[in-house]
Amino acid sequence: MPIDIKQTPNLIKARSRLHQQVLILHDEIAIPERLRQVAAGKHYFIKTYGCQANVRDEETMRGLLEAAGFKPTDHEREADLVILNTCAVRENAEDKVFGQVGVLKGIKQVNKDLVVAIGGCMVQQAHIVTDMIDKYKHVDLMFGTHNIHQLLDLLDEVYATKTRVVSIPSLTSESHEALPAKRLHRFKAFVNIMYGCDKFCTYCIVPYTRGRERSRPVADILNECRQLVRDGYQEITLLGQNVNAYGKDKGDGYDFAALLEDVAKTGIARLRFTTSHPWDFSLRMIEVIAKYPNIMKAIHLPVQSGNNGILRLMGRRYTRESYLRLVASMRTAMPNLALTTDIIVGFPNETETQFNDTLSLVREVGYDGAFTFIYSPRVGTPASRMIDNVTPELKHQWFDQLVKEVEASAQIRADALVGQTLKVLVDGVSKRNDKVLSGYSEGNKLVHFIGDETLIGSIVNVKITSSHLYSVHGDLV
Repeated sequence: MPIDIKQTPNLIKARSRLHQQVLILHDEIAIPERLRQVAAGKHYFIKTYGCQANVRDEETMRGLLEAAGFKPTDHEREADLVILNTCAVRENAEDKVFGQVGVLKGIKQVNKDLVVAIGGCMVQQAHIVTDMIDKYKHVDLMFGTHNIHQLLDLLDEVYATKTRVVSIPSLTSESHEALPAKRLHRFKAFVNIMYGCDKFCTYCIVPYTRGRERSRPVADILNECRQLVRDGYQEITLLGQNVNAYGKDKGDGYDFAALLEDVAKTGIARLRFTTSHPWDFSLRMIEVIAKYPNIMKAIHLPVQSGNNGILRLMGRRYTRESYLRLVASMRTAMPNLALTTDIIVGFPNETETQFNDTLSLVREVGYDGAFTFIYSPRVGTPASRMIDNVTPELKHQWFDQLVKEVEASAQIRADALVGQTLKVLVDGVSKRNDKVLSGYSEGNKLVHFIGDETLIGSIVNVKITSSHLYSVHGDLV
């Protein structure tokens, strides 16, 4: 099959520290009439890997595809179009995608007309795209994180010309504010407030795959949130690779604390945000979170390491001491704060002493939970060029120690909830028992209780009677 390579990712362009002017567009996307005819009677399937930003991208893809006439299916073998929406943060995420691409090759041998597309962060890496072009010739379309708005035009070309298409820009010059979206949840919504990251931590691929920080216009964010309130949504989560850097690229003085306050005033029942960088977490943010009862007192604050030497090598810009002072300020303002984090073990040349500093920090902070990772080198990042003398065996040993420490902390925090009455937004029926409902507390703890399905989508009071590591159980009040 012929191939049309329009653009491939360029690491030099992607890591440019010069901000590019981005044109904000409110025009609706034009749907190719030829594609409308093709889409009639066809079904699509999207498999998303990675973070909430990727989930939000999936919602946009769904909105575009359904506007063109495609119908969703939950089974890839029933689909006429399969899109893999990928993640590049860790190597094992990429391995899963390559495994799924292999599965799709078998499906396509049976269904010759199946169109396979791959988007997301993984294909923003040049070496991945080269492999895909050379070794996975059953992949019909590759597109990036910066040109989701072109999805329908790219598919139109694939269908019309029977050509493989590769279109992956490394930079974006446009931001489309009028893209349709098909929400995946009936009463909880993700709202992008910005894209990209300027931190360039030495281990992280995100600034290369998502680009430089670009804040959405505040009016567009608030209009989207107000519409969600009108539509009956109970919870909004504001999204960004680094939400508390919101507005820095605009330079008009309107920052994340101001935005958080304005969204809280829309009347949404619950307001969350993710992810935060400790460097940008201001005291004004703490004041706003503490002031408004509808801003959930649950903060994800990645620390990555408890040792100053490793933090410097990671390019994290803060110290152990400044992180702990920030946590102390949060807990003073919000005594019931639920705090979670990200931690990496086995960073290049990490020592036992440095690792033990991370363990002691976990004990000192008292986290409600943590995402823990063994360091995974990402091609093109500064850390990937560091000589690493930490053996895989030692990294796994440290990882197991860290998990035990985090679980001990999480269990203490969960046990403290017993006897308390928590406000729970009911998500649905438990996966293990259809007589039990499940939902999340304001502190983002999973709560199970017996109740009627009519409660789904509402906020109820549940008195906690027992605790487990990752969930608590209670009685409906």
